Amino acid sequence: MALNERLSKFKQQQERCQTTLSSIAATQASTSKLQISSRSRPVNAPSAPAKQTPAIKFSNDTERLQHINSIRKSPVGAQIKLVIELLYKTRQAYTAEQINDATYVAINSNKAVFDSLRNNLKVQFDGKRFSYKSKHDLNGKDQLLYLIRKYPEGLPVVEVKDAYPTVLEDLQALKASGDIWWLSSMDSQEDIAYPNDPKSKIKVDADLKQLYREIELPRDMIDIEKELLKNGHKPATDTTKRRSVAQINGQPKKPKAKKKQKQITKRTKLTNAHMPELFDLPGGRNT
Repeated sequence: MALNERLSKFKQQQERCQTTLSSIAATQASTSKLQISSRSRPVNAPSAPAKQTPAIKFSNDTERLQHINSIRKSPVGAQIKLVIELLYKTRQAYTAEQINDATYVAINSNKAVFDSLRNNLKVQFDGKRFSYKSKHDLNGKDQLLYLIRKYPEGLPVVEVKDAYPTVLEDLQALKASGDIWWLSSMDSQEDIAYPNDPKSKIKVDADLKQLYREIELPRDMIDIEKELLKNGHKPATDTTKRRSVAQINGQPKKPKAKKKQKQITKRTKLTNAHMPELFDLPGGRNT
C-alpha cells in the first residue's frame, strides 16, 4: 500500500511539473514572438495569431523506473532466480554491474542478495564475476560420453542435464548411435545413462530373447528395488525415500480416480433383450 501511495504521489507531481513547464514554455514563446513582431511590423499592422506550443512531457521513462523498483522490492529469492536464469542461459561470467544492467538486480547495494548469490550451489564467484556452476563441467558430446563411460553402473541424467544447454539433445544422439543406453522410468529424475561397451556386444539366441520377454516384472519400483537387493545388486534409485520426501513437502501420491458405474436407464441399450425378466426398469416397463 505504501508503494502504491508513493507512485500515485509521484504521478501527481509529474502532472503538476508538466503543467508548470508547459505554461512557462508558452509564456516564453509568446513573449519572444511579441518582441520580434514589435520590431519587424509597423505600429498599426494587425498581429498574427500565436501558434500552440506542444506539451512538454516531464518523464518518458516512468514504466522502466516502476519495473526496476518492483524488482528491487521483490523477495531475495525472486531476485536470485533472475540472476541464475541469466547465468544459465548465457553461460557467461558477469560482474555485479553487468548483472544490474541485464536484470536490474542491484547486487552491490543489497547484502542479502549478494550473500545468497555467493553461497548458492549453482553459482560460482571468483571474487569479481559470477557464473553458472553445474555438477559436471562439460562442453560437448565427446566430454559427455567420456563421463558416462566412467560410470559403468549408470549416471543419473539429473546430474548432467544442466551441464550445458544442448546436453539432452546430445544424450539422444548418443543413444541413437548406440554409444549409451538411456533407460527411463516413470519419474524423469530417475533416468539413467549407461555406457554401451562395443566389446561386450554378443549374439543372443531368439529362444533366450523370448524367454526374457516372458518374464513378468513387478509393477512398483519398490518391488523392483527389493528384487535387486535380494540378488546382490544395489539399486540406482531409492523410491521409498523419494516418496517420503514428496509427502513431507506436501506432494502426496495422487489416488487413482474411480470410474463411475453406469446406471441402467430406459435409454440404455441392453444386449440381453431376449431375457426381459433380468431388467426391471423403473416405471414397470421392461426392455
